[in-house]
Formats: sequence, structure tokens, C-alpha cells
Amino acid sequence: MRGETMVEIDATKCTTREINAEIRRQISENVREITVRHPGAKHNLGVALLQAVLLRIAGSVGYYCGALNDGATVEVEGSAGWGLAESMLSGMVRVRGDVGSGAAAALRGGTVVIHGDAAARLGASIKGGQVVVLGDCGHMAAFLGQQGTLVVCGDTGPAFADSMYATVCYVGGKIASLGTDAAVAPMDEGDVEKLERIFEYVPGPSTKSHPPASAFQKVVSERKLWNFEQREWRVWREAL
Repeated sequence: MRGETMVEIDATKCTTREINAEIRRQISENVREITVRHPGAKHNLGVALLQAVLLRIAGSVGYYCGALNDGATVEVEGSAGWGLAESMLSGMVRVRGDVGSGAAAALRGGTVVIHGDAAARLGASIKGGQVVVLGDCGHMAAFLGQQGTLVVCGDTGPAFADSMYATVCYVGGKIASLGTDAAVAPMDEGDVEKLERIFEYVPGPSTKSHPPASAFQKVVSERKLWNFEQREWRVWREAL
């Protein structure tokens, strides 16, 4: 298949190891568009891709799809299990359905787009990049977020942005409750422009649509936990 630019892989009778090995083999032969059909919700598909390849997965996947990505674009036409795009450094991971817990955890760069809903701990310990969820998210999204941007177009679960550092969050729906040291901050023109640029990453059909950028709430850290103050020991005790 050397010289081809686009191939398909039928994963019906393949193990995860065999699928990923074939993906890497095709990449080594300069194939830059790969479609995996009949993925069967297998785990760990498209992990640690280090080239600018487009990987389409025609169906749902299990956990850790697109994890450790550095430069690839991974598009999942179904839903995904937990740990989607975990520790991604660069590139894009897009899921047309819903995702499990811990999506975009420890994200360092790139963009994650979820067209459906996300379960608990979305963007936990995020360190960079941007995450966009067109639906709702579960509890403790952006927990311990250090950098980057998290956008939830729908509603959030409880303890949103708990113990967050310098991540900036935007919420288009209702916030069930804010976590420790999180606060709603005023939106300005820069925030609206930033959101409008981010929404350029969400083209194509979706079962959900996002509110106008000006309708979002901005959530940031109050920075009370950034430095320990003995007189505020009760605040720290509540955070543990």
C-alpha cells in the first residue's frame, strides 16, 4: 500500500494491539488518512500517535482513545469510554457522541471537542489546551485545573472547578454548585471573542448547539488556595 494517502482498516476480528500496529504501519508508509471500521468499542485505540495523521473511527470506542496524542487528529463517530485524550500534548480529538469519566484529564495542549455529554471529572488536572463540550458534564469538572480553557455549553454537575488553579472555564447552562475556591467572574469583550474563536473548532452536524458566546458564565479560581495562610486553615481543611 506504499504511496496511498488514505486507507481503511476492518477491525472486526482484530485485537487492540493488531489495530494499533496496523495504524502505525500505515503511518510509516506515509498514509495520512486512516479509517477504522467496526471498532467494537475496543479500548486504547489510537494511543500515542506522534504524526499529523487523520484517524477516523467509524463507531464507538472504549477507554483511553486518543490518549498521549501528539499531533494527530482523531475523530470518533460514536461515543467513548473514560480517559478520552488523556495527557494529550497536541492535535485534536473529536467525539460525536457522549464520553465517560476523566475525558481530557491532564491535557497539556491541543483541542478536545465533545458533541454530546461528558461524565465526571472532565478536564481534571488540565495543564493546557482547550476542551469544548456541547452538552452537559458531571461532577468535579476542571478539578485541580492548572492551565488551559474548559467550555461547557450545557449544565455542569456539582463541585465545578474545585481547587482549580489557573484554568479558565465558561459555562453556557446552569452550574449545579461551585467547588472550593471557584468563583464566577465578569465576562468582558475578550472572553466573548475567545469563545467565538473556540467555537470555530466545532463545525459539522451535532445534536446540540451552543448558546451565544455572550450568554456564558466565566468561572475562575479565587486563589485562596494558591498560598497557605495559617489564619485560613479552615479553607484548606475543607479542600481536603
